[in-house]
Amino acid sequence: MALPSIFKRKYWAAFVYLVLVSNICNGFYLPGTYMHTYTTGEVLYVKVNSLTSIETELPFSYYSLPYCPPQGGIKKSAENLGELLLGDQIDNSPYRFKMSVNESLYLCTTPPLSEHEVKLLKQRTRDLYQVNVILDNLPALRYATQNGVRIQWTGFPVGYTPLGSENDYIINHLKFKVFIHEYEGAGVQIIGTGEEGMGVISEADKKKASGYEIVGFEVIPCSIKYDPDKMEKLHMYDSIEPTSCPSELDKAQIIRQQERVSFTYEVEFEKSNTRWPSRWDAYLKMEGARVHWFSILNSLMVIFFLAGIVFVIFLRTVRRDLTRYEELDKETQAQMNEELSGWKLVVGDVFREPNHSKLLSVMVGDGVQILGMAVVTIVFAAFGFMSPASRGMLLTGMILLYLFLGIAAGYAGVRLWRTIKGTSEGWRSVSWSIACFFPGIVFVILTALNFILWGSNSTGAIPISLYFVLLSLWFCISVPLTLLGGFLGTRAEPIQYPVRTNQIPREIPARKYPSWLLVLGAGTLPFGTLFIELFFILSSIWLGRFYYVFGFLLIVLLLLVVVCAEVSVVLTYMHLCVEDWMWWWKAFYASGSVALYVFLYSINYLVFDLKSLSGPVSAILYLGYSLIMAIAVMLATGTIGFLTSFYFVHYLFSSVKID
Repeated sequence: MALPSIFKRKYWAAFVYLVLVSNICNGFYLPGTYMHTYTTGEVLYVKVNSLTSIETELPFSYYSLPYCPPQGGIKKSAENLGELLLGDQIDNSPYRFKMSVNESLYLCTTPPLSEHEVKLLKQRTRDLYQVNVILDNLPALRYATQNGVRIQWTGFPVGYTPLGSENDYIINHLKFKVFIHEYEGAGVQIIGTGEEGMGVISEADKKKASGYEIVGFEVIPCSIKYDPDKMEKLHMYDSIEPTSCPSELDKAQIIRQQERVSFTYEVEFEKSNTRWPSRWDAYLKMEGARVHWFSILNSLMVIFFLAGIVFVIFLRTVRRDLTRYEELDKETQAQMNEELSGWKLVVGDVFREPNHSKLLSVMVGDGVQILGMAVVTIVFAAFGFMSPASRGMLLTGMILLYLFLGIAAGYAGVRLWRTIKGTSEGWRSVSWSIACFFPGIVFVILTALNFILWGSNSTGAIPISLYFVLLSLWFCISVPLTLLGGFLGTRAEPIQYPVRTNQIPREIPARKYPSWLLVLGAGTLPFGTLFIELFFILSSIWLGRFYYVFGFLLIVLLLLVVVCAEVSVVLTYMHLCVEDWMWWWKAFYASGSVALYVFLYSINYLVFDLKSLSGPVSAILYLGYSLIMAIAVMLATGTIGFLTSFYFVHYLFSSVKID
């Protein structure tokens, strides 16, 4: 009776500890940066990100246009690897507020606009470029009404062109509205993982933490014609009279050569009941949310139904086949082998070395690496570790995971190579090929696209310094880890085939239809699990929408793995039944062919959903990035199908009685 009493005391101790912790920590918030509190009158600094457009997908620096520079010069904020690759360029700005102080201020008046500046402003206006401003890590929201529907955007336009007019007008007056929540330090523990690093606010810091927290940031853009001679007499941050946005075009600031543009802004603070952990809810409630959830649920139900039917039919067929075969004695089996056709007849050829076995090992190794990266990233994102508050964190995490999963890629590829060849000879070459195959393809495509971005002077172009950083990460982390994984693969036990391979290969009977037709058709079922989610992912990348349903994406990924495995196994069994023992590559491409449909869907999205995308440069960029995505999908899904089919064939023929 002593042990149960000890366990009871431990349970009570754990319960008391949880109660104490729950009293100390009334709230817990993981994603994003940690909370800042501001006192009344404290200065708030607004940052600016790159100018972006869904028309061109080419980001440009904010200060590439004749905007007012901040006092003390332009300073870049710290950027992580993901932000640099995404083309973000976050700079300081002249906009600054005082907490809980409403004011209307003057910034500057530009010199007379030159011909080049007018041309640039008109081009950015007509390409629908948006200015992205950030306060306390929150992008500014803008609301507009179109056809009676209220639409939500992030940022504000460079300018606008009225219907039926050939003139363009610049946005030179901004009305900011900052929503604040009064915080009294009531023992909330907040842990953040944003760009400022880790931060904790606990009960001990409640006096220091008391103040106001920023929970919302909105902007209303205006174009106002000022008298430049009068405005030039003012200094930066001098107070001006608040003004309303004019509806008449003659009172708006036209973009024209020799025009002097005056920039002003006003800020209004408004108290809100929204708490800091919920401040991103406004950004994640974009239009079409109900359609999004309904479409995903509908897709899940259909795919569960189809996958269930395939699984049940296949399970019954194989079990009946094996049961009948095992119940026969040896003489009857031999007679049956002479009279009947089917998978039993390829027992001496089913494990014959496939064509291009090294390439197969390399692709499977890279597929394991990509699949592992995708699963871990989505799991972390689903649990809230990678929030939209931390710009570039998702991409940075994916790159780091890919680098360190090189050890798994090397192990899987070399072990498959050793199983096929029966020897470890040549494993270094296989490991090097695994480390360079997919990254090499991505590097070539990105370099070609980068030359296009350099030619356009876009901030999306990867700097030379970042190229060296990426190459260093590749050859100093990924390659050594892949070689280490390959070495571990040579030390692992090779997978023993359950049957012997004949010296002379068996002739494959002629077919009425080519086998590749069946392989291509097999990709439609995995694509059915993916295409709804693919639409929202493409929209988040190319239309600037936030993607936040990582929980559903995790379910879709798991479902995709199941369907890819089932489709590949069924197709492999069908090929074996018609005495086609060359199943290796067919098993890989049966599920990997979904990548073809992904790429075709990307083209469909470009034609029908990105109609506003202008110019061949933007289309080439889009297709280049879509090609990288399709290749990654092919390697990951092909690996799922191949490995499942391999273990299925191994199990199937290990159940056969061989003399």
